[in-house]
Amino acid sequence: LKASGLALGKGVLICEDLSSARDGIRELMTDKKFGDAGSKVVIEEFMTGREVSVLAFVDGSHYKLMTSSQDHKRQGDGDTGLNTGGMGTFSPSPFYTKEIDAWCRENIYDRTVAAMAAEGRPFRGVLYFGLMLTPAGPRVLEFNTRFGDPETQVVLPRMKTDIIDVMEACIDGTLDKISLEFADNAAVCVVIASGGYPEAYEKGKVITGLDKFEGKTLYRCYHAGTSFDADRNIVTSGGRVLGVVAIGDTLKEARANAYEAAGWVHFDKMYMRSDIGKAIDAV
Repeated sequence: LKASGLALGKGVLICEDLSSARDGIRELMTDKKFGDAGSKVVIEEFMTGREVSVLAFVDGSHYKLMTSSQDHKRQGDGDTGLNTGGMGTFSPSPFYTKEIDAWCRENIYDRTVAAMAAEGRPFRGVLYFGLMLTPAGPRVLEFNTRFGDPETQVVLPRMKTDIIDVMEACIDGTLDKISLEFADNAAVCVVIASGGYPEAYEKGKVITGLDKFEGKTLYRCYHAGTSFDADRNIVTSGGRVLGVVAIGDTLKEARANAYEAAGWVHFDKMYMRSDIGKAIDAV
């Protein structure tokens, strides 16, 4: 079940049976869990497989794909609990093979960009393809006309091409003249959240350890739900608080680095998944 309106990336309810589906309809349409966003509900096919996010720059008629990434939407380890805005990512996805990429280009990406142009509304900007690699082949779960969060945190640090040149080419319609290049490395992002997210959580918790990222080129800490208190301390102000990113030569190295760096940070009742990127162990 999916709320038809905008719900901060949390408007999808995965229903395992008829009873949970009925409960979900009640939450969305009667209890107004997401306000007016749930006034209309989209019922979609239940699919299983690995999720992959692919971002693309588009200039109206041409597109350039960014490197692949994989998000972890569920709150808890082992993909349990409620859906969230994303608890962590890794890039590239070893499951998004050259064969899958070729199929998606022909059957999804080419057709999507061409269809919008044919309808008289060519798209310029960043297009997000949320895919699931099912036993029957790749399927589109969602489109977004924006960068993904937290996918972008592991994609852009690996991009070698100047992003200003790419964006100007999107505006000018000259994207076909751009060579979009990515480093042959890997990145992992671990999201540090407030305890209780995506449901009720407390704010105003003082965050320590952020100074340890200074001068470390292979580690980054992206702020999300943070603000200053009256004493100019950096404190929590949202559910997803920080995105800790690390670069490595391999996915396993990047994962180890990311969890090491996540350990530098502390605030009361902080929470993170311990298995971001664990799927790569099977590769």
